[in-house]
Amino acid sequence: MAADASAALAVRDKVQQFLNAAVTGNLDLLKNLAGQLDEGKDLAKTVADIKDANKRGALHFAAREGKTEVCKYLLEELKLDVDTKDEDGETALIHAARQGHTETAKYLLDSGANPGIASELGATALHHSAGLGDIELLRYLISKGADVNSQSDAGSPLIWAAGHGQQDAVKVLLEHNANPNAENDDNITPLLSSVAAGSLPCLELLIQAGAKVNISAGGASPLHIAADIGSPEILQLLLKGGGDPNITDEDGLKPIQVAAGRGNRSAVEILFPLTSKVESIPKWTVDDILEYMQSETSRQQEAVGNFKELNVSKDCALPKKDLPEVSPEAKKKAAEAKSRGTDAFKRKDYQTAIDAYTQAIDLDPTDATLFSNRSLCWMCLGQAEHALADGKTSRELKPEWGKAWYREGAALRLLEACTHLPTYSNIIFLRKKNNLHEILFFDEAANSFYEGVRRDPENKALVDAFRFVFESSSDPSSLVSWFTCSGFQVLTACPFTEKRLKLDGNFMALINRNHSLPDAWDACIQRRPVSRRRTGYYAGLRSFPLLSS
Repeated sequence: MAADASAALAVRDKVQQFLNAAVTGNLDLLKNLAGQLDEGKDLAKTVADIKDANKRGALHFAAREGKTEVCKYLLEELKLDVDTKDEDGETALIHAARQGHTETAKYLLDSGANPGIASELGATALHHSAGLGDIELLRYLISKGADVNSQSDAGSPLIWAAGHGQQDAVKVLLEHNANPNAENDDNITPLLSSVAAGSLPCLELLIQAGAKVNISAGGASPLHIAADIGSPEILQLLLKGGGDPNITDEDGLKPIQVAAGRGNRSAVEILFPLTSKVESIPKWTVDDILEYMQSETSRQQEAVGNFKELNVSKDCALPKKDLPEVSPEAKKKAAEAKSRGTDAFKRKDYQTAIDAYTQAIDLDPTDATLFSNRSLCWMCLGQAEHALADGKTSRELKPEWGKAWYREGAALRLLEACTHLPTYSNIIFLRKKNNLHEILFFDEAANSFYEGVRRDPENKALVDAFRFVFESSSDPSSLVSWFTCSGFQVLTACPFTEKRLKLDGNFMALINRNHSLPDAWDACIQRRPVSRRRTGYYAGLRSFPLLSS
């Protein structure tokens, strides 16, 4: 039995080395390991069957890393299927396109890759090349028959290009008859995407191509979004293109009211002479509109802050009676498995670490640190949804632990690193501003709108950030630095935390009273569990590096 286990571990180690060889482009090592794993049977079938937990094989990994020579060996010598899909429905071509490996993607196309194959979320190689602004690959895909109007969960390639401010890609797609008014399931169009991304050049191209200006998504028109962002140039271009300054959103607010609520004076001044008087605002001057709407916004933020603190306190704790009894023997075995997981993590062998932590969790499902550590490993493998689930479980098991909230925030940040966050974040932020459900939905990162990204676990920036989280002390006082004068400035300068802090009225008021006094904030964190939780949450959001902003 022990011999069988040892043999299985040896094979697994070779499989991991084989896939790593595809990642690094070490063709000689890959061939050698393939021969060892095959043992003279059917080499092509053996190689085709070697996959990771996400059903990604050597071809997927080689394409993702731009290792064209490995792709050539797999396709030309072993005759592997160029269009084989992984668990997410992604082919090697999609992996290459998403990472911007133009030459590898072109080789795959020349080898017969189907440019029309879409992932489970509907994204094709064309969507990714459009979002990246890879014009060479974009043109090549179109020449190979890619559909410029193919739809994904996040919209057409034109929406992707506009949402990332890729004006050259927008121009190429429009030249090939991409529909400037194509909508996704949430009524988002390329024009809305360009406004949310703050891209004046893309907006100009789309208006010239006939894009409709007076449309809305989630009740917000392009003018509402521009007013919220506060871009005078975009606002003026929309008005010049026929934008209606009196159009209202789902809350009955006109663009001028949105601009005033955000304190965007220049936008208010542009809209003021074009907007009909709003009867609910007593005095109709620029100053009075700003004063009235900011007062209304502060009142709403305070209501949201009260609701969220109540909701967190009420929902996060798991009753002791729901926790199973764990024997001392089980706890001891769980600790041993945890130690193996920690060792594997330090070696950057994240899958082995996950397996070890899973064994530990099976033995002791009451230990929040096990879920926290496994969440970190999932993040290193780019599995944001799994990371978030474990982060939440850790937080539910130990709601007073700052690092549990830190971990959940970091997982949310990974979700927000998904394709098209610049497009959707501003739109979702505007939806039903008075509706607590919508605000909390935004606070959960609206992950159903985004296609998950896969991150390279060898990326130094990611590894350094994760190591910082992993090694951070669980002592609540270790979070104090985030809310000193300098730490608070870092948080408010980050768009992800800045927006959430503005919605968290009570917590913002607490910070404003204490952030310049470290001793006072230290005492506040030690005394108030909810402050400790919120601090950990925001620190996690801020610390996870967004690589594709």
